[in-house]
Amino acid sequence: MRNDWAARARDIALTLASWPSVTGTAEEAAFAPRLAQSLAHIGTVWTTPIPGDPRRNVLALKRGRSRRTIVLTGHYDVVPVDDYGDLAELAFDPERLLPMIIERLRRSGENPLALADFESGEFLPGRGLLDMKAGLAAGLAAIEAYQGDASLLFLAVADEEERSAGARAAAPELSAIAAEHDLDIALVINLDAISDQGDGAAGRVVALGSIGKQLITAFVVGRQTHACYPEDGANAAYLGAELLTEFELAPELAETTGSEVAAPPTALHAKDLKTGYNVTTPAQCWLYWNSLQHRRTAADVMDVALVLARRAMTRAARRIGRDIPVMTYAELARRLPQAEMARIAAEAAGLPGLDLPERAKRVTAEAFAASGLSGPAVVMGFGAIPYPAVALSDAPLEDVIVKAAAAHGVSAIRYFPGISDMSFFGEAQGDLAAAAANTPIAGSCFLMPEPAGYPSINIGPWGRDYHHWLERLHAPYAFETLPRVLLSVIDAVQKAR
Repeated sequence: MRNDWAARARDIALTLASWPSVTGTAEEAAFAPRLAQSLAHIGTVWTTPIPGDPRRNVLALKRGRSRRTIVLTGHYDVVPVDDYGDLAELAFDPERLLPMIIERLRRSGENPLALADFESGEFLPGRGLLDMKAGLAAGLAAIEAYQGDASLLFLAVADEEERSAGARAAAPELSAIAAEHDLDIALVINLDAISDQGDGAAGRVVALGSIGKQLITAFVVGRQTHACYPEDGANAAYLGAELLTEFELAPELAETTGSEVAAPPTALHAKDLKTGYNVTTPAQCWLYWNSLQHRRTAADVMDVALVLARRAMTRAARRIGRDIPVMTYAELARRLPQAEMARIAAEAAGLPGLDLPERAKRVTAEAFAASGLSGPAVVMGFGAIPYPAVALSDAPLEDVIVKAAAAHGVSAIRYFPGISDMSFFGEAQGDLAAAAANTPIAGSCFLMPEPAGYPSINIGPWGRDYHHWLERLHAPYAFETLPRVLLSVIDAVQKAR
């Protein structure tokens, strides 16, 4: 087994970081063929399309003596560099950026921890180096060094930072790829990064699953009235405020597994739909919350959300003197002919420049207007791509992985704490029927495949402040330890039966 992976991992990481690939840009679209060209030495290399998208996914197969296959995967897109200010032109050049950031931090005194990290010589800056090109580099260095019997399939996907278009396209293709190349996929290793503001212990981990996410939405319909006669109506902004009060950090929607906590919900958006000033109370309001899950399904999340919303509207009803019914989007949609709902969804999908929650709002508003219902009322739904929680279900395989990682000082956690593409490759908790039924834009603005269902884990680099101009990678772990851990896990999984 080669032992030069540290230098190789560093070289690959710095090279990949130097290739700009901000999500949605021409540089991201150009990244896949460039990466594919650089991987020719590994074995069989090819790219696959993402339907309706100029970007592609990249695959490289190093065939071993065994059909037993481990997939190493991660995303190659990165977030924008505007936050670097006058250092933006160096954002993709970690070695040149490092002294400039140190100089800025010394001058401003704004982040002593970041300054200490950079002055220690153990951390490297740069957009995407932590999230997650160093993870891809460690995977590639491990693949190059591996001399065992397993077959290794490298998969780099686009667009994780926005809609996971790459992973959603790749996940349903894996079984066909396995059949075409006579592979038996035993494990998918995601190589994404973990943030740790401490000594790194929380970052030096193997995650045996990944949290899920639902974007909970509320379309609030009031009853307009003149501000001099507020009791005659129902102010949608007030109804929305009661929902905000009820949902913010609601413990009912927080999950705990051992010492691991899926953060409780928090509001990401709350606006009435008035377009200018007048003295008429708001007629409608649109709100949504980030919601994370361990074991809960979309149906479970909706059930809890309805309890919270009805509790809030019971409180509001006592104040305004009228009932406020709460329904799901699925219940609203059933009031209209399927052809009408399809037309409304298709029109929203065709509108340019709107994000997914805004499109969901448009569909819900039109459906409510066409339903014959009147306010006050609240329609609860989901407003973006669902990310199912996934968890390793094979206890003997888990034991093999945990022991292999522990030999290198790497501990195990149940859930990767950030949203990740593992949701599409792993073993999902429950089905997606409730998510599809209650997401107005499902099927029109995005397609949601069933998760591939492979045993999936995450082993990646650690650092601090990703998605920030102080994004920094702990280099010794990423370049020296991480490839060694990957090789140990691959070898242990290959030998396990």
